[in-house]
Parts: sequence; C-alpha cells; structure tokens
Amino acid sequence: MTYTPRWPPDTPARIRRRAVERALADRLDAALARPAAQQPGWPDPDRVRAVVRRLTAGEPLVAPAETRRLLDRLGAVARGEALLLQSGDCAETFADSTEAHLRGNLGLLRRMALVLTHGAGLPVVTVARAAGQYAKPRSAPVDAHGLPVYRGDIVNSAEATHAARAPDPERMAWAHAHAREAMTVVRRLARGELADAHALHEENRRFVDTAPGGRRYAARSAAIGRGLSFMTGIGAPAPRLGEIWTSHEALLLDHERTLLWIDAEGTEPQLSSGLAHFLWIGERTRQPDGAHLAFAELLANPVGVKIGPGTTPEQAVEYVRRLDPHGVPGRVTLISRMGHDRIRQVLPPIVEKVTASGRQVVWQCDPMHGNSRTAANGYKTRHYDRILDEITGFLEVHRALGTHPGGLHLEATGENVTECVGGARGLAEADLPTRYRTACDPRLNAEQGMELAFAVAELFAAGTTPSPETPR
Repeated sequence: MTYTPRWPPDTPARIRRRAVERALADRLDAALARPAAQQPGWPDPDRVRAVVRRLTAGEPLVAPAETRRLLDRLGAVARGEALLLQSGDCAETFADSTEAHLRGNLGLLRRMALVLTHGAGLPVVTVARAAGQYAKPRSAPVDAHGLPVYRGDIVNSAEATHAARAPDPERMAWAHAHAREAMTVVRRLARGELADAHALHEENRRFVDTAPGGRRYAARSAAIGRGLSFMTGIGAPAPRLGEIWTSHEALLLDHERTLLWIDAEGTEPQLSSGLAHFLWIGERTRQPDGAHLAFAELLANPVGVKIGPGTTPEQAVEYVRRLDPHGVPGRVTLISRMGHDRIRQVLPPIVEKVTASGRQVVWQCDPMHGNSRTAANGYKTRHYDRILDEITGFLEVHRALGTHPGGLHLEATGENVTECVGGARGLAEADLPTRYRTACDPRLNAEQGMELAFAVAELFAAGTTPSPETPR
C-alpha cells in the first residue's frame, strides 16, 4: 500500500512539494518491502490496511519542531556537554495508561535526573519510555504453554487463551488513542508539578531519610539542597526543568508508518515520525538488510540502535554511516547492552572504531537487557549489582578512551514492584511473586532507581569506577 506522507501546512518550498512527496513515498515503500523481523502474523491483511488508512488520516502526537529541539539537545550530549537519561516501562499496557502510573514513572525519571545533574555537573536530557512503548520483540513465536507469544498490547492480549493471543490490528488504534492521552499528561506534568526542582529534591530527601541505605547519600542530597537554596537566596528564579520527550522502540512497522510528516528543515527532506520524538531499533531488528534500519534511515528524528555483545565494530560504523550520512551530532545514539561480564571487553573496539569515523554519536548504556536471567522460581529477573556493574564498566571504558559516557537507558517504574532483586533492601528471589507486575521484562522499582541514580552520581563525581561485588 503506497503511503503519501503529509506536508505541514506552514512548511515552505511548496513548489517542490509533489516531487518530494513522491520521492519519499517511493523510498518508504521500498524500505518497508524489505524483510521485517518480529512482525505479527496478522490473520486478515485487509483489516490491517483499513486500520492503517484510518490512523494515517489522524493527527500526529508530536511535531517536527519538537523533534528538532530534542536533536539539538542530543547534539549537546554527543559533544560531552550534557547527559541523556531514558527510563520507563519495559512494555506499556492499556490498563496502566493512567495519570497516576505516568506520574510515578515520570517523577522517578525527573528525580533521578536531578541527582545525576549534580553528580556529573552537566544538564540531563530526560526521555521517557512512554506514550507508545506498546510493542515488544520476543525470542520465540510461542510461549511455554504452546500459545502464540504475547507481543505487547498493540498486537494481542497477555491473557493466556488462543483467542486473546490472536493478533488484532484494531489494537493499533487503541494504542494510538492511549498514546495521545498519555502525551497530554506528559506535557502537562512536564510543565507543571514535575518542573519544580525544589519539590523533586524534597522527594529525594525523603528517600535518603527513610530508605534502607539512603543515609549513605546524605552528603550528596544535602549538597543538592544547598545549591537550590543558594539560587533562591540570590533572587534567581526558582529552578524549572525543561521538556520531557517521549520514545519507544520502532518495532511494529504497520503502526510506525501511519503518522509521518515531511520535514524539509534539514540537509534534505526527510520523514518525521509523529508518534514519538525518539525511536530506537532493537537488538533483534537491527539487520543491515532489514526493513527496520531502512525505515530509520528515512527519519529526521534522532534514532537509537541497540548493540549487543555480538555487534562488531564494523557493524556499528555501518549503522552510524547509514543513519547519520550528514554527520549531525546526536542524530544517532548507540545503546550498548552487553552484560556486566562482557562490556569491558566488547565495547572498547566499537567506541574506538566509531570515534575514528569522525561521527559524534551519543553513547548510552542499557544495563538491563544483558543481565536478565530466570530465577529458580521461574520469574525473569535482574540483579541490582549486575546492573550497576555494567554501568561501572561503561564509565570505565569511556574514561580509558577519553570519550563521553552519554547516558543511561533503564527500565524502571515509580511503583513499589518486586521484579529486580538486590539493592539496599535486599530483595530476594523469594520476594519476586509479591508484586511482580511487569507485562514483559523486570523493572527497577522507585527505591532501586533512586539508589542507582545516587550511586552513579557518586561515580561521576569521583571520577573513579570501583566495581561492586558480583552477586552469586
């Protein structure tokens, strides 16, 4: 199905409009004709086409001007002038698409960013895994019970029946409706209660005062408080935090193709996704000849690529060359997800090779996915110490090479879940069933997220990276 992207009504160069539209539509169709991994087997292609047509006629969630502002901020990260913190649910669900849930997740993101800003002495760009993270790649087409695997609420239901697991294209429309409502909440909270640095610091101070192990960060917390008080004391405006951008994995291509602007502000006309400000290509869909990478090449949005331990330096350079042909700082984020025991060996030659290419990318650490394991009681989990150790290794590598460790990509929630083990409270495998609520992979809870933020801030501030004891 040929898709013609829309041209914003206030965009100049109308003389070229039709030629540009035709060229981009042809390139988009060619990209989507390539092999595409991790796509559902829709039982009725006609229903899929009908839903895609309906969504294409709708209004985008984000505008190119917003996306360009994020690209500018990520350029600062790539140049070593800022950090990037990305966090949120592994997989959003329709049931949890509530203001209370979003407030918890976004509040945790902001509170962690405040701590990292102080520790690193750099501004932090906050990007939420929110308002679109409804699809998930899976390692097998069927689950342990022989049912079609749950691929996220945008495709099917987690309910364990054959009927519920059947891919339903109407869910793409439901996902879009939920994402639109979530975007409204994100914007309001970012401009309102989650823009107040003093209020966020008070929440962090309560963590330090009451959480197990929190007192070890009392000096850092007090220093943050003094800095905020100083600004108030000299009559400076109360610190207000900036935008919260949204992101998700560009996985379900039938949905990703629906809302695209033409953005002619850059070096060449490109497509700008109206679904999120930042998109990333996952470890399972980064095939050089695949549809996902070809789709990402057409976008004006900043894009990320997850790179696992099997990534070669040459592959990393190819991703950057294809996704950033004009050498725009911050256009590409390389998200390493190696595992705590491999990052110190695998990442250095990749960083060296990409740096030698002359491109200024954002180096980001995903310490979650390489450290997943199945506990003895059958629950998928991650150990806090291994998460911190992978971040520590990430910092060690960049310090040794003289490059900038640009940031973190976490799966974390503001709720009091029991999904990752370890941390100062000492959650154990026996605790996992208590509040194990994730729709897919285990998330850090609010307490573990804040503990991690303070620990990483200490590493940044000290300029040293001692490894924690590896858990048994």
